[in-house]
Amino acid sequence: MSTESPTPSPLLRHTRTRGIRRWLPWLSALSHYNRSMFFQDLGAGLVLATLLVPVGMGYAEASGLPPIYGLYATIVPLIVYALLGPSRILVLGPDSALSALIAASILPLAAGSPARAVELAGWLAIITGAISILAGLFKLGFVTDLLSKPIRYGYMNGIALTLLFTQLPKILGFKVDGSSLFSSAIGIFKGITEGRLNPVTCAIGGISLITIILFKVFIPRLPGVLFAVIGATLAVVLLDLSSSSNIAIVGALPQGLPGISVSKISFDEFLTLASGATAIALVSISDMSVLSRIYALRGGYYVDANQELTTLGIANVATGLFQGFPVSSSSSRTPVAESAGSKSQVTGLVGVACIVILLLFAPRLFYYLPIAVLGAVVISVCGTILEFKEVKRLYHLRRGEFLLSMVCFIVVAFLGVVQGIFVSVGLALIGFIWRAWRPYSAILGRVDGLKGYHDIIRHPEARRIPGLVLFRWDAPLFFANAEIFRERVLKAATEAPTPTRWLVVSAEPVTDVDITASDMIAELEKELSEAGITLCFAQMKGRVKDNLKKYGLFCKLGQDNFFPTIGQAVDHYVQQNQIDWVDWEDRLNSMNH
Repeated sequence: MSTESPTPSPLLRHTRTRGIRRWLPWLSALSHYNRSMFFQDLGAGLVLATLLVPVGMGYAEASGLPPIYGLYATIVPLIVYALLGPSRILVLGPDSALSALIAASILPLAAGSPARAVELAGWLAIITGAISILAGLFKLGFVTDLLSKPIRYGYMNGIALTLLFTQLPKILGFKVDGSSLFSSAIGIFKGITEGRLNPVTCAIGGISLITIILFKVFIPRLPGVLFAVIGATLAVVLLDLSSSSNIAIVGALPQGLPGISVSKISFDEFLTLASGATAIALVSISDMSVLSRIYALRGGYYVDANQELTTLGIANVATGLFQGFPVSSSSSRTPVAESAGSKSQVTGLVGVACIVILLLFAPRLFYYLPIAVLGAVVISVCGTILEFKEVKRLYHLRRGEFLLSMVCFIVVAFLGVVQGIFVSVGLALIGFIWRAWRPYSAILGRVDGLKGYHDIIRHPEARRIPGLVLFRWDAPLFFANAEIFRERVLKAATEAPTPTRWLVVSAEPVTDVDITASDMIAELEKELSEAGITLCFAQMKGRVKDNLKKYGLFCKLGQDNFFPTIGQAVDHYVQQNQIDWVDWEDRLNSMNH
């Protein structure tokens, strides 16, 4: 039976809670919570727990940390989000998209020390959380818009392949030093050619990976990860593979729960971690904004995006204090919770209870779990974040954006994931500036059978009135494109088929005019006036007119040179200059023939 609620009125979706209930959403949820919902959450939580443990441990390994810290980084954010999170079923915790970023941020500073890596990971989570909290409080969630889809596709493809190559050695049975796709690929090649491959480890890792994939494809409702973990652990125990075949295993987990632990770091280490934390915050905020919005729409409730960012930040700070590492919303575990029948954040708390029981009473349960299985768990996720179809779509529809995506992918592969995110944002900004700097412009004419005035490039049959140039500029006017606007206007005036008397700028797409552009328009008007050409504007937005009035340009050009519509500008020109348009068309046609 479907667990989805009927779609409510769109107005109800945007109903916002106020006061303490806004910051403690569980208070509102408690008012209509019942026994039936609890048992559904209980069942969903038990299903979720079977995934939380191996996935958390696997992502810790992928981040360059001991597996136990993946459990710490699972417990704390689930508790924090259950108390403060506005989404009803969103699952927070370690995430595949962050693993490579975390490893690239802490491992170079740790210099081979696992204990130091743990300390640095905690600080990385705290700094990431502080950035997210500030983003939420100052309503800076829009910053994630810098990660356009082409940029994100390239970045996620780079992350997926980096994860694949950094986890593959765990299945092959040897270690590789390298956090980038390129360095890991070289390490794997050397390891294989030097004969370091462990056939038994390969078999365990390969069978585990195939098992997880087959369950995802054919039996998605059952946790294939759990079957792979149990099967591989039994194989190691029954066949004594840890000693006879030198299989790397997890070993005993520390008994008990994590305590608050914050170490000292140098200022240089702080700056290095801040760089990685900024990249992690961008990715996690972007992921959470999208995922939270999707499930809010499905559930028919409102989610404040900035409150989500603040909660994400608090969860990261708390996780860092309790020996965890940066976390985000999970696009793999949230659907599991939903499909299992989750109704509220109680599902996550049930998962937490299962992990707590494991750490308190059965820490040796995963003693013989092969590290190769954790590698297989992470590798199985790589396929879900690869964006081959979307990149192929870009190739066919937008070659420029396809190239942008490929450049981002190459940067992540060769320079590293932290550098890749900043280069990606830089490329996005350059692309935006380029489009605003050199926007599209058009000469307009009248087309039979169509209302209004249309681009003569797209409609060569369009008719133009003698002496009148209708010019459209498809962007705001600001310092970077002001001179290009001037050049194109002058070109349109000089290349008109008849001597230009009026030049009317169709200004509806112009959403702003800054001081530089205003001064340019004043100079342009003077230049056109000396050539006997009147400069006019049509369809200019009221707010833009207000700016021109502040600059003194509106009065200088004259109110009569601003028209509500292009049609009124054309009518005024025709009447003032006594143009016989029909006669002119006949003469033009005879000239063409």
